[in-house]
Amino acid sequence: MLIEKYFELLKTHIEKIATQTEPIDKAVEICVKALTQGGVIHIFDSGHLVSHELINRAGGLVAFSRLEFNLNVINPVKTRTVTPLPTESSLSYSYIEHIFNTQQLRPGDVLFVGSVSGKSANVIELALQARAHGLTVIAITALAYSSQLVSEHPSGKHLYEMADLVLDNGAPYGDAMLAVEGLEYPICPASGIGAVATLWAIVAGIVETMLARGLTPTVFPSVNRPDGKNLVNQVETEALQKGY
Repeated sequence: MLIEKYFELLKTHIEKIATQTEPIDKAVEICVKALTQGGVIHIFDSGHLVSHELINRAGGLVAFSRLEFNLNVINPVKTRTVTPLPTESSLSYSYIEHIFNTQQLRPGDVLFVGSVSGKSANVIELALQARAHGLTVIAITALAYSSQLVSEHPSGKHLYEMADLVLDNGAPYGDAMLAVEGLEYPICPASGIGAVATLWAIVAGIVETMLARGLTPTVFPSVNRPDGKNLVNQVETEALQKGY
């Protein structure tokens, strides 16, 4: 019963995602413009599956690049009490600026920033600094959820208020979408599937648009094909030569 109900909700959820044709079409145009002008499409996610699903996947674009950053200190001294590090929120302004010192994120690039809640200070600061460095920021968030949460950024703004373009993953308040009798909280979150479906739709749009303009985007084959590793190396070399 719950399985059938979940699939019904999932179908409704995907149908809802599919109605945001205007922002999806805009995202496609932004990405195609960046790729054809030598730019890169960066994918950052605050902890869910977006930044893994789109990168190095069979049928995915070689042009997508994963962005990840963190601060870890591993130094266990048995004779001393561990003092917790400051939270990421309080560290945001001292280390996020250094992400751009790598010169990997450049003006004209596109940065997808995924955050379900869209309230974390480091995510909002990343979007702010990316725009200040000349990147176009596309947010993937849950508007119905984020709009009811208090921002942790000093500006009081949420991710969806800081981006150049917003894509709604369609998740409800609290994210989970399947209520179950006997449980205090619902199960089966909607945000990951909504975000990934939206991004794969954008990939389809990028491919269609570029082919219509006489450009062939480079697509990953499956590494599990016979001679798959060589095939992957070939397409990566091809993408380096073309830029996309």
